[in-house]
Amino acid sequence: MEEKEVVSKNFIELAIDKDLAEGVYDHVCTRFPPEPNGYLHIGHAKSILLNYGLSQEYNGEFHMRFDDTNPTKEKTEFVDSIKADIQWLGADWKDHLYYASDYFPQMYEAAVKLIKKGKAYVSDLSADEIREYRGTLTEPGKEDPYSTRSVEENLALFEDMKNGKFADGEKVLRARIDMASSNINMRDPVIYRVAHVSHHRTGDTWCIYPMYDFAHPIEDAIEGITHSICTLEFEDHRPLYDWVVRELEYPHPPKQIEFAKLYLTNVVTGKRYIKKLVENGIVDGWDDPRLVSIAALRRRGFTPEAIKMFVELVGVTKAQGSVEYPMLEYCIREDLKLKVKRMMAILDPVKLVIDNYPEDQVEYMDVANNQENPEMGTRKVPFTKELYIEREDFMEEPPKKYFRMFPGNEVRLMNAYYVTCTGVDKDENGNINCIHCTYDPETKGGNFAGRKVKGTIHWVSASRGINAEVRLYDNIVDEEKGVYNEDGSMNINPNSLTILKNCVLEPELANARPEDRFQFVRNGYFCVDNKDSKGNVLVFNRIVSLKSSFKLQK
Repeated sequence: MEEKEVVSKNFIELAIDKDLAEGVYDHVCTRFPPEPNGYLHIGHAKSILLNYGLSQEYNGEFHMRFDDTNPTKEKTEFVDSIKADIQWLGADWKDHLYYASDYFPQMYEAAVKLIKKGKAYVSDLSADEIREYRGTLTEPGKEDPYSTRSVEENLALFEDMKNGKFADGEKVLRARIDMASSNINMRDPVIYRVAHVSHHRTGDTWCIYPMYDFAHPIEDAIEGITHSICTLEFEDHRPLYDWVVRELEYPHPPKQIEFAKLYLTNVVTGKRYIKKLVENGIVDGWDDPRLVSIAALRRRGFTPEAIKMFVELVGVTKAQGSVEYPMLEYCIREDLKLKVKRMMAILDPVKLVIDNYPEDQVEYMDVANNQENPEMGTRKVPFTKELYIEREDFMEEPPKKYFRMFPGNEVRLMNAYYVTCTGVDKDENGNINCIHCTYDPETKGGNFAGRKVKGTIHWVSASRGINAEVRLYDNIVDEEKGVYNEDGSMNINPNSLTILKNCVLEPELANARPEDRFQFVRNGYFCVDNKDSKGNVLVFNRIVSLKSSFKLQK
């Protein structure tokens, strides 16, 4: 008999299995509900892929919904960026794209229903007074002096709020629950406030807006969401979520389940901090490759597959913890190593002249596109008398065990010939501007059995190579000091970006398009920048170096 593979399920899948088995629901419908007040980051990717993955696993529906109930912070720019990020990650909402603002009329009617049931009232207390009346974790709250208003008076005042008769903050609508509750969220929370602000979709139609904790369960219930999967900070809000759907008597109330957020070490994810970096010109936008917004990771060169692998490795738990950034780098290396071409690129060039090579000769050397994946085939790379090599691949006075180029030493030019260094040219300041060598024509292909050499270096033809800008990234924060200081400021790493302007690359890379990815021999994995590469201007971002000390725990 064949042994069946045992599939380990996370606690959310087990809860869904139980609900389906007991007939609580006969299908699964999940959603991702971001507020369009900034760009999504790597933590959101976990939520997107989790919610979408569950809908796929149970042959259910996945809804994309913008929770746009706070017009003071929301922009169409953020709506567009969020849509692009989710589509890039591969989560397909099909025709299930919704906006909380679509439900403003139903939310208003829901509030009226609560007033009529005696479950909501209009209060004149200010925000500070409400906070004061709410009590503390150890002391119960005090009754709102306006909680005794009649149903009729509350209905009239709430309509006046809607009709713009009150200034911002003059009146709020509160749910009547329990001012003595041990859960502060249940102490008569505000569910509507006055805000004379234009909304990015509804314009000036409304001057009152629902609070998130009131709006969210209504949105889920209207759409028929079965499982409202959210992060742990909403666990204490669940009783209020359940209260709203229960009091409004929705026939198939959704169920809220919380999981641990994804925290990455030594990265900036807070929207207000990223906003500060953008406004201060430290980064060039929300998609700067040093950030971990999804747009930034995409621009840096990360793939959806690598992010999915990362999210799967992190797993879904209730236990809050943080994950090392090198794990994300491990995932992109794993994803790219068999997928991309291994190209020759010289980032810090110095000229190498082969004195005994024919002046105008051009040979085309066969080079494997990916040595670990022979199916990717080979390409022809032009070889000429004058080449560029990496400056660090030559030393005039080398230390022991330095096997690259130095006077009198023979090395292999990758896939080409054995060459022996004969001397150098220097400028008036003593800087080397040209290295001379001779080649052995018998060693073509670079793998000559007649004699052994220990050093192999890569190269690019000086006359046939192309120029490009290459950007090397490091962590934007100083890892030794940590991300934030006690005063809320950030420890910025002044060396987080190195721009190399005079790089020389294989001519085939002239055809590279934005977001194309490659391995540059010895230098790491690189991606064509999707923002600054235009026309004949080529800009490459280093995604990640070739090696890391990170080891995946089995």
